[in-house]
Amino acid sequence: MKLQIKFSLYNAITKIAIILVLGAIILFSLDKIAYNQLDNRLIKKKGKIIKNLNDAEIDSLLSNEQSFTDYNILKEEFIILTDIPDNQTDSEAKIITEKREIEGDVEFYRILNYKFLYHTNWYKLELGESMTAMQSIKNSIRFYMLVVLCASLLVTLLTDFAFTNFLLKPFYLIIDKKINKVDDPTHFNYQNIRTNTDDFKILDNSINSLMRKINTLFALEKQFIANVSHELLTPISILSTRFENMLSTPNIPVEHENKIFASLKTLNRLKVIINSLLLISKVENNQYLKTEKINIREELNDIYDDLEDRIIDKNLKYNIDLKGEFSFNGNKALMHTLLVNILNNAIKYNNDGGEINVHGESKNARYNLTIADSGKGMSDDLLQNAFDRFKRGNTEENGFGLGLAIVQSIAKFHKIDVEINSIENQGTSINLIFPETV
Repeated sequence: MKLQIKFSLYNAITKIAIILVLGAIILFSLDKIAYNQLDNRLIKKKGKIIKNLNDAEIDSLLSNEQSFTDYNILKEEFIILTDIPDNQTDSEAKIITEKREIEGDVEFYRILNYKFLYHTNWYKLELGESMTAMQSIKNSIRFYMLVVLCASLLVTLLTDFAFTNFLLKPFYLIIDKKINKVDDPTHFNYQNIRTNTDDFKILDNSINSLMRKINTLFALEKQFIANVSHELLTPISILSTRFENMLSTPNIPVEHENKIFASLKTLNRLKVIINSLLLISKVENNQYLKTEKINIREELNDIYDDLEDRIIDKNLKYNIDLKGEFSFNGNKALMHTLLVNILNNAIKYNNDGGEINVHGESKNARYNLTIADSGKGMSDDLLQNAFDRFKRGNTEENGFGLGLAIVQSIAKFHKIDVEINSIENQGTSINLIFPETV
């Protein structure tokens, strides 16, 4: 999982937890807040009523000997004033919640009860407000609070994702430019990526330092390979010349002549191994240019002309089927070597009277070239190590196991994917998938 996603998830989880806790606190406090608000309104209304009471209203109440009652049309509130016995003591206002019937309708009311002395008489004042309106208000508050919390959470998630993307942008630039796109240490760009984050600066400088060390070791390795190859090939050439001169000596015994021939054969094999390893090393170190236009059809025709005698000697049927023309930029000599190695193996490990089928076509915007033979094939164990150096597909044949290793190195150099399929005693097919041409 990417660091950016982890940051976003962490921020989201923490914010969700905070919002849930705050939401729960608000929701549980909502009832208390609503009751406090309603009680304060009743107390204020009680104060105004007591302040505005006059003798006329009190006299009317006493002369009629009945309660003074008032309520609004919607029956959301009521006021009741009653005369009570005089043997009362002063008391504070009490607020309760109970059912009341107003004109046949029973509802829950929040009721303030207050006993007060007016001149020489005691009265009881009851102020009530319906709980229905308060419940409706609470539901509305809960709904809008939920909407606000969800909207806030969504906004914070989006802003967190955008911020982490902005924050980690230098990190991804460092990974992309300093690691993913580096094929050759000699072409490494040591320019620092612009960033204000100290951690990323440390990472950038560390990668630059590491690449300087790798570049130094890379240069030493190339120099070492060149020196070793030169030092090994020189004595081999000297020995080969001496053995050839010995063969020209008159009256040389046949036994000595056979030993000299065997020694020359060994030296030639050693020379081929060294040249093959040197070729692989140069290819892997990007010491070749890819500036030539290569036509696959022309290259295969040239190789067939070179290998025609061997194909005829084994009575092989050579079928070539290339759909359309395909050309790409690369190193012509290396591609010639790659195709020669594959076709050489197709001839070498084929059965007498067998077949070699070469097929090429475009698939999914990429050109596929398949070279298949009907030869001995490889077992599953050998197939897994097919591209390993010094591994041979058939131990009964002479070889050094470098052919497919060279094929793989040249293919990687040209960014060509190589797929190999083989069934023992049925044959082997190698599929080359070329990169998209621009």
